[in-house]
Amino acid sequence: MPVTHSFNSRRATGAPGGAPGGPLGGELTEPPPRIATLPARDKLERLLRVAKGHKKALILTHDNPDPDSMAAAVALAQLLERRANMEAHVGYGGIIGRAENIAFVKVLRLPISHVSQIDFDEYDLFGLVDTQPKVGNHSLPARMDAHIVVDHHPLREESLASPFADVGGDFGATSTMLVEYLRAARLEPSEEVATALFYGLKADTRDLGRETTQTDIDSYLWLFPRMNKSMLAQIEHPELPARYFQLYHTAFERAKVYGTAIITDLEEVYSPDMVAEVAERLMFLEGTKWSLAFGTYRNQLYMSLRVKDRRMNAGRLIREIFEDYGGSSGGHGSMAGARLPLSGKAAQRKALKRELVNRFKEAFGVAGERPVSLLCAQDT
Repeated sequence: MPVTHSFNSRRATGAPGGAPGGPLGGELTEPPPRIATLPARDKLERLLRVAKGHKKALILTHDNPDPDSMAAAVALAQLLERRANMEAHVGYGGIIGRAENIAFVKVLRLPISHVSQIDFDEYDLFGLVDTQPKVGNHSLPARMDAHIVVDHHPLREESLASPFADVGGDFGATSTMLVEYLRAARLEPSEEVATALFYGLKADTRDLGRETTQTDIDSYLWLFPRMNKSMLAQIEHPELPARYFQLYHTAFERAKVYGTAIITDLEEVYSPDMVAEVAERLMFLEGTKWSLAFGTYRNQLYMSLRVKDRRMNAGRLIREIFEDYGGSSGGHGSMAGARLPLSGKAAQRKALKRELVNRFKEAFGVAGERPVSLLCAQDT
């Protein structure tokens, strides 16, 4: 039997409440009227109609999931169990590698399973959270369709084929969207789920400082008295392995500053999500408007982009560049990531990286800048 986890042991109790492999699909710039525009209560009713008649749900995060994806998936599964009267499990592909993310799952005892432990044929309802169909960064088999899609990233037209697609609304995190559902359903989340949603929202909006909406703030304040501060501290300040510091040594040593952009090659990484962490950290360099980090993990190239210039859209830029290479990519205004399978000899891989970096440098407007090693750069 596959190893799966249900929420039956820690179900929410009812309480009053207010209310990045394959070719990429196109982002809709002027989507038709859709679920994302509806009030939370109407969304909930539609969600439950889609779930009606099904017995067992599998909710999938994007591969190498971050806290926002895992928290939202766990909350959605809990919601389906309590309001649709069905068994619901959460699965993920890839790995959970960052120390904070490992602590996130361990401290909160989140009931999630790796897809290698899951028999997909046991389920008759599938959901995708913080990702969308056809983007290539999740582990739902191609032979199966997603019934439910919930994602705060820009809507892709393929998502409209799903019976329920709440995508592309005005939210800084997918965790915020699930808070809206819980409040509409008058469900009080368990302390663990509340803490998960709080940290997911906090991490994805960088403490409400990035692409934050009023709904994110309202959800943050609603979760604050419900989450466990001690658990949160354990997640935010975990012990770090030696390889973490070794990776940062490589990142700083290889980082090059091109005017207002900083780019670094992490070479082989022990966890794909470290690429995003490094890109985030390098954005703190004084005078930086663009940060690009990339590294290789199991014959795949991972790239992560951060943008401070409001004239740029990280998600759109990374899709435009990667659409010529295949792979998968996604993101929104200030942050984005991509994954590309690697093949060929070392020289070919090196040439591909150089070509991609040159395209980003052109987009940043720094193609003519002379590179300066970060370790030799002068303060502005």
